[in-house]
Amino acid sequence: MIGLYYSNATIHRRVLLQTHGAYPVEGPARRLMSFLSVASMALGLLSLISTATPVPASDAATGALSVGEWEALWTKVLARNVDDNGRIAFDALSRDHADLDRVVAFVAAVDPVSQPQRFPDRQSRLAFYINAYNALAMFGVVQAGVPESLGGLTKFTFFYLRTFTVGGKSISLYKFENDVIRPLGEERVHFALNCMVVSCPRLPRVAFSAPALDGQLDTAARTFIGENRNVWIDHAKREVSLSAIFDFYTQDFLAHAPGLIAYVNRYRPAPVPSDLKVRFLGYDWTVNHRKWSFAR
Repeated sequence: MIGLYYSNATIHRRVLLQTHGAYPVEGPARRLMSFLSVASMALGLLSLISTATPVPASDAATGALSVGEWEALWTKVLARNVDDNGRIAFDALSRDHADLDRVVAFVAAVDPVSQPQRFPDRQSRLAFYINAYNALAMFGVVQAGVPESLGGLTKFTFFYLRTFTVGGKSISLYKFENDVIRPLGEERVHFALNCMVVSCPRLPRVAFSAPALDGQLDTAARTFIGENRNVWIDHAKREVSLSAIFDFYTQDFLAHAPGLIAYVNRYRPAPVPSDLKVRFLGYDWTVNHRKWSFAR
């Protein structure tokens, strides 16, 4: 998600520099400038449009749930539809999402801002936000008809333009992550938040909860960093390739360690040599549909 923001900013900088003569504007460069200008204006117009995701119908029983009961309901959804590798059975969810609807309806009515008495400390707020983000992302994919990918323009529409209701207020997943969750200062959320695509951290089969949260986040960090797909060492080239998550959120990790290698070594039994060159892997935005993963 952050990658799209940087790309847009880069486009604007390039256009401004060309407009003010920092680059020679002729031939192909002029055509490129015109294209980027049009693209920039189109994105600006799109930013004025938002798609509100409908709130599932709620009943008195859903509204009366305790936070613990809501977490148990979310665990039921996860246990039924997520396998041990974190892949989601979106076909089954599309046919029967009644429990997911109840999870999302609760989020629409309740959050730490609207009902602070339910969330007395940072851990309870953080656990709720992680569960809510993951549930809304799953619900959003179902509502969108289970697209094959959330990359390209779909990334912009899904994360920036599509909005969800949280505690009675409308918010996009992008703003939910960056304006609500990240300011809590817990960098390990990046190993727990899941936007339902292949390169995301593995989606757990149980909800996060305040009493167990610290251990759950540590486990999520060790699992993510322990997977070769996220941390790959090439000894011959003296390089370590890290998940793009470490690129998207570098500053969050550097607030807790002097460097990215030092950070990942906190969660690895075999440390990465500190003198390796760091590069970043591409991000696979394919929806993590169990059916498609078997087909690949």
